[in-house]
Amino acid sequence: MLWLRKTYRSDNPSGTLLVSSGGLGDTILFSFVVDRFKMLATPGENVTLVLPKESIKVSFLFDREIRILPVDYKAFRKDRAYVKQITKQFYEANFRLVISTDFLRHPMLDERIIKCCDAQEVVAMEARPWRKYEKSLKKNRALYTQLFNSGPVHLDKILRWSKFADWLSGVQMPPPQLRLPDGRVKPGRDFSKPTVVLVPFSAVKEKQSVPQAFADIIKHLKGRYDFLVATTERDIEANPEYGNIFHKAGISIDKSSFEDLAPKIKNANLVVSVDTATMHLAVSLGVPTICIASAAYVNEIVPYAPEITPDNVRFIYQPMHCQGCLGSCHLELEFERFPCMARIKTDQILNTIDEFLNK
Repeated sequence: MLWLRKTYRSDNPSGTLLVSSGGLGDTILFSFVVDRFKMLATPGENVTLVLPKESIKVSFLFDREIRILPVDYKAFRKDRAYVKQITKQFYEANFRLVISTDFLRHPMLDERIIKCCDAQEVVAMEARPWRKYEKSLKKNRALYTQLFNSGPVHLDKILRWSKFADWLSGVQMPPPQLRLPDGRVKPGRDFSKPTVVLVPFSAVKEKQSVPQAFADIIKHLKGRYDFLVATTERDIEANPEYGNIFHKAGISIDKSSFEDLAPKIKNANLVVSVDTATMHLAVSLGVPTICIASAAYVNEIVPYAPEITPDNVRFIYQPMHCQGCLGSCHLELEFERFPCMARIKTDQILNTIDEFLNK
């Protein structure tokens, strides 16, 4: 950091920097609370939002007045030239206020960015305990001028953000509604036939439903509905066992970007998805959505807290004694899936589908 001291910057810092280092799903959820943090900027002050490079795919969900600044965290950890470039950029920006919005922080990534800002006012929540980085996280407490105790480890993510924003602003507000403003998504064309969007793939394969579950869904609705399978080329290559299920008449594969997929989802009759960013997007668009979820994120992400759960979503998961493990499953896999996924009964999914479509 010493070389940065030789770089000129104004004596009058300006601008609010929000650091949000979560994945795609977290970024979609953060879009519902970002305005509460935006309120902390002074009149006329610019607001900049740091997102991981991968999360830029959903940046269209944010107010255009917010400047989006992507950071390639992989390069930031290993590429010295990139580290120097980013460090210089953040230092010279001379932000008045830096807010870390992350409960889970990495001392060598997002906290390293916060450090190089060298701002006079830096606020954050107390970091989630992380044994591997306990000493570094404790040392980095000195980076912050204020730290907020946001509650227990298991707490709905949106409620945690809301509590933090209320504490910072001094204004108590009800939890946000999970609905995107009109105009945030491009209009789309109606489907020629009633359509169900299927989202079978997850970045963590063990969190996916068994293939037969989606085969049964298609069989249950075949003839009455067409199907659009939202996926990527990488997902298709990683899951060849689904090939025979989706290569049939009335089923189309859609590899669109999130921005181009959103108008199609909005015009669908139903979305059936595993726990993915696409599921959160569908809920925010007001579309009837069924999420087939693992029990790993109970009381943090899915199901949503009752006070923020809209009427257009149903969560199906198998309760477990170890639920809330946050993805660190210690149980033996069943059918190459986490037990909490493998044990979900197809009849429960089909009954929930009928409940929604018969409304």
